[in-house]
Amino acid sequence: MLPVVNPQASVEQLYLDFLSKLAERGFKGDIEHSYASRLAVATDNSVYQALPQAVVLPKDIDDLSLLGCLSAEVAFEDVRFSPRGGGTGTNGQSLTSGIVVDVSRYMNRILEFNQQENWVRVQAGVVKDQLNAFLRPFGYFFAPDLSTSNRATIGGMVSTDASGQGSLVYGKTSDHVLGLTSVLFNGERLDSYPIDMQEASKLAEGSGIIANLYRQLQESCVGKRQQVVEKFPRLNRFLTGYDLEHAYDEAKQQVDLSRLITGAEGSLAFVAEAKLNVIPIAKFKALVNIKYDSFESALRHAPQMVAAQATSVETVDSKVLNLAREDIIWHSVKDMISDVPGKDMQGLNMVEYNSESEADFADKLDSLSALLDDDITQQRNGVIGYQITRDNDQISKIYAMRKKAVGLLGKAKGAQKPIAFAEDTAVPPENLADFILEFRALLDAHGLQYGMFGHVDAGVLHVRPALDMCDPAQEILMKQISDQVVALVAKYGGLMWGEHGKGYRSEYSPAFFGDELYRELQKVKRAFDPLNKLNPGKICTPFESTEQLVKVDAKKRGAYDRQIPVAIRNDFAPALNCNGNGLCFNFDPRSAMCPSSKITSDRRHSPKGRAGMMREWLRLLANQDVDIKALEQQAITGTVKGKLSINTDKDDFSHEVKEVMDGCLACKACSSQCPINVDVPTFRARFLAMYHQRYKRPLKDILVSNVEKMAPLLAKIPRLVNSAMNLRLTKRMLSSVVGYVDAPLLSVPTLNKRVGQRFAFNLEQLKSLSAEDKDNTVMLVQDPFTSFYEAEVVEDYLNFMQALGYNAVLLPFVPNGKPQHVKGFLAEFAQTAKTAADFLNQLSTLGIPMIGVDPSLVLCYRDEYATILGDKRGNFDVKLIHEWLNDVIELPKLSSTQSYYLFSHCTESTALPLSAKQWQTIFARCGLELHLIDTGCCGMAGTYGHEKSNLDNSIGLFRLSWQPQIESLPPEQVLATGYSCRSQVKRIEGFKPQHPVQLLNQLMSLT
Repeated sequence: MLPVVNPQASVEQLYLDFLSKLAERGFKGDIEHSYASRLAVATDNSVYQALPQAVVLPKDIDDLSLLGCLSAEVAFEDVRFSPRGGGTGTNGQSLTSGIVVDVSRYMNRILEFNQQENWVRVQAGVVKDQLNAFLRPFGYFFAPDLSTSNRATIGGMVSTDASGQGSLVYGKTSDHVLGLTSVLFNGERLDSYPIDMQEASKLAEGSGIIANLYRQLQESCVGKRQQVVEKFPRLNRFLTGYDLEHAYDEAKQQVDLSRLITGAEGSLAFVAEAKLNVIPIAKFKALVNIKYDSFESALRHAPQMVAAQATSVETVDSKVLNLAREDIIWHSVKDMISDVPGKDMQGLNMVEYNSESEADFADKLDSLSALLDDDITQQRNGVIGYQITRDNDQISKIYAMRKKAVGLLGKAKGAQKPIAFAEDTAVPPENLADFILEFRALLDAHGLQYGMFGHVDAGVLHVRPALDMCDPAQEILMKQISDQVVALVAKYGGLMWGEHGKGYRSEYSPAFFGDELYRELQKVKRAFDPLNKLNPGKICTPFESTEQLVKVDAKKRGAYDRQIPVAIRNDFAPALNCNGNGLCFNFDPRSAMCPSSKITSDRRHSPKGRAGMMREWLRLLANQDVDIKALEQQAITGTVKGKLSINTDKDDFSHEVKEVMDGCLACKACSSQCPINVDVPTFRARFLAMYHQRYKRPLKDILVSNVEKMAPLLAKIPRLVNSAMNLRLTKRMLSSVVGYVDAPLLSVPTLNKRVGQRFAFNLEQLKSLSAEDKDNTVMLVQDPFTSFYEAEVVEDYLNFMQALGYNAVLLPFVPNGKPQHVKGFLAEFAQTAKTAADFLNQLSTLGIPMIGVDPSLVLCYRDEYATILGDKRGNFDVKLIHEWLNDVIELPKLSSTQSYYLFSHCTESTALPLSAKQWQTIFARCGLELHLIDTGCCGMAGTYGHEKSNLDNSIGLFRLSWQPQIESLPPEQVLATGYSCRSQVKRIEGFKPQHPVQLLNQLMSLT
């Protein structure tokens, strides 16, 4: 039996008292202190881990002020905070053992846009890509372009003074901040913006904390101006933490407290709102992908691209390119970065040009093309080829590949994973190639593998050495390499942190700034935060404080992971390998990635959150000497059976993990969209199987797992069953007792009534067919949902195949097992899968194509069957109909005055990214126009949307993604490939879209 796991015997009373008082004082946001909630923000995109005491999610600036006011009281002076944005920091910037303050859930509104004056005012929780999606129709954008732009918040960008691609032209976040609204440690509000020296002097003469801030600004930034200019290197990406240089504009005789707060990593104030400069989108844009015979050639050639007046120059090495080739994203870019015949591409420079002037744009492109043509002809500079892309959508796809490179590096095979700790070094661009060669020599001397990519125009390159953080010796090596890199960047006139801030690297601050200027940083910290309450230990400590800086060798995630046996770590690699890059926090409602994360705005309910829960659950079990392999084997073999309803043992952390897993829609988008393929539905099923070795099953799970047994029986009396299901009493019972709503009705007439013996299966007859007859035969594999609840779709499939001239055969219904897998009935699923695989393998020897209807069921044959059966799965292949039609040589020309709109099933569109395009090609071959609608999850996802506990989220997801796209379209022109999707549209919009095959069959019957 599974033991009770209780990781939190008690939370420090100080913080519990603070949280209790916070609620009493009227805090409107969320206060979370469960172990799971804290664990979800205990890591970021770094190697570090720090468990906070709680997470608070303010609703507005008043909530932030209340936090400060309450914590300033004597009883709570020791309460500490760390602001958190998207949680994508690579150096632990937002990690704390105090309280995490996360504004992303509620403070995410765009407040004001002034197109005439080119500025926008936003709350700190607005995501960068969200802001640009708002600005795009007006012809503007917010410039700093991060690899994490689809989940990085403006508050986080301000806190780290984020930059990214194009910073040579567009600068960093601080170059676009026109003003900030912040909350100080004591709850006082601070509005900061550039003011002239006279006004600043007047403010400094007053009393209180704000007067003190201006006095300190004048003392440190104006009074120490000469020392600051002499000490800080002249680099585009230079980050000081507190920007002593730019807080004072000598030419304009202005000072700006915002320049101190920007880049302060939340250690000076809570950023609540930002007024930002926005830039017109250039009318003309092109990307030149230049291919090289070596990465060194790409590096050394980059300065010539800068000299050729490029807007930006990005680079990736062969390791990153090869990882991209193995990823789902490569299909979208391979035509724009094609291989050069007979050449080995070892490096790539992506050179962007954009301009308001067409003539200027053309001249620059022509000049570069001539230069590159000459390089290729003369075999010079290592250039082996180039391609020019002018299409904005294609350019976006290439940059998406480049952005995904960060996560792709974490996909490296083996225990050693490329990690961030010395990967944003900045040196003058003219020194970059020599610096990188010496950096490579340093890493080679330690025998390490690594990948490189970055912004060569700004002298910033991301270098991620592969280390195993579960190995204590390699953890020590990480600190050793950090020290060596600090010395190396100093040699080349650069610095350790060119883009990603300090975080746990703050220990190097005193040496970099020197004693005099480091004291000025400390004085600034004292003026803003004398009690060291805000993100303590980062950047610096208050002047004359005895508190310490955080250090590179602080507690890391690997220290916890190594407590899990190696065999278990390997067995649960999809969870353990999560590196925290946070792509699953993608804000875009059109993205299929993790619908539960989108609708809840809860970090627990994401692939990263669920992977973290699984890791910790395994660690806690291992620490209690539980034989996890034996426990799971019991679940798979069915040695111990779960029973009805749920048990207690309320202190068991297993319940918190169960709650998080229950929120997963099992859509499997994470398994392909996550850079390292964190597959939540697979380890979720394994967790549920083990969890229910101790705790009894709920009735609804038992019913779902048996749907493939019950449906054929119920279909014998469909009218009676449907009449009973429509009774108000039945609906009330299903809702209150089982927890199910809107249960689907059986098809009337049934599939058997519809088709009779027209497509009957006869194995002996199929075996006796000639080779030619087999080529003209196709077998349809049934699934429980379309066959028993949407029989008209199956009938149309069969009729359409027959109309194409094929002998269509309806195979007998054999359960697939997907519902069992979703609910974690692994023993039952293994048996179901074995039975189905044996049957389908027998048929596969006939050499006749087998076609399935519903994408999630067909893909289960490929994925879950391979996982549960291994080699015993066999080699049978069930295709989706578009895959089969794609190979059919002749398709009929059909006639229609309408165009059609395809809404793809999210599991299908992520696992088979070309499927929608293939449907479009099929329709074009038939003479029909098909538009592809870009959507995320519809919110139904099998039985998820029928569970009462998920109803609000299910409908919310539909309204988030599908409804805005579908409500303006004529119902007869809407097509959907998924059974769940069609059911959800019917439930909410009142009509059921057709499957594409239904439309084709209908049009065929009219010809």
